[in-house]
Amino acid sequence: MIALLWYEGLRGLYRGFGTSLIGTIPARALYMTALEVTKSNVGSTTVRLGFPEPTASAIANAMAGLSAALAAQLVWTPVDVVSQRLMVQGNDYSNSKISSSLKSCKYMNGIDAFRKILNTDGPRGLYRGFGISIMTYAPSNAVWWASYSVTQRLVWDGIGSYMCKKDDENNENGGVVALRPDSRTVMAVQGVSAAMAGGVSALVTMPLDTIKTRLQVLDCSDDNNNNNGRKGPTVGQTVRNLVKEGGWMAFYRGLGPRWASMSLSATTMITTYELLKRLSTKNQENLIR
Repeated sequence: MIALLWYEGLRGLYRGFGTSLIGTIPARALYMTALEVTKSNVGSTTVRLGFPEPTASAIANAMAGLSAALAAQLVWTPVDVVSQRLMVQGNDYSNSKISSSLKSCKYMNGIDAFRKILNTDGPRGLYRGFGISIMTYAPSNAVWWASYSVTQRLVWDGIGSYMCKKDDENNENGGVVALRPDSRTVMAVQGVSAAMAGGVSALVTMPLDTIKTRLQVLDCSDDNNNNNGRKGPTVGQTVRNLVKEGGWMAFYRGLGPRWASMSLSATTMITTYELLKRLSTKNQENLIR
């Protein structure tokens, strides 16, 4: 990061941001639609099958996260490929294969990158890493939503125990404490639970994300690949290259930033998501009245 700031300034940190922003709207729409439909159907099914409510909730959340990730990757994978190509091009300070493979192709913007990748590699080029993306984000989302359900319940249990103790103390003096939390407490619990779930998910899926990123940024149109007819490295070759470069710890490079990014993103997403759900519920109740 320091090297990037030194060579390119703040602009280098935001290369590919526009492409990611444009892809966010359709991807999130697919994600939330699949999430709600799956959660509703699986939740009711697991309850009918006799699962306890906490278990049914965790299963429904895990399956909803899984299906939402599958749907969103139809949009996110091409966006990811384009934005990551824009991010790594021209990084002359990097001595890895990534920079050497991108020297032969410069992109002016996201649209130009999309067109050149499509012309050179076809649709397959835009969906490079789609399989590993599914293997990364589907388990990641399943783990995150299941973890979120569990951690939120644990946090609420802790708050409930604390408030019950206060209630007992006040009852001895004839006082009464309401156990109904306000909106700030609800949002705080959701934010903390989301951050904890993001950390668990990042830790579990970091190796797969490292492999996925390496596959996506290696340009299969460089001169060496054209000469020998290869279509870029396989997953196995990528794993071996990473092990050679830094041992098994190479798979956890960038864990701290990824942990922070996932936790921040998850906290922002879930608080907004839950707020919109509450507002929607209130609007429906007002319409019924």
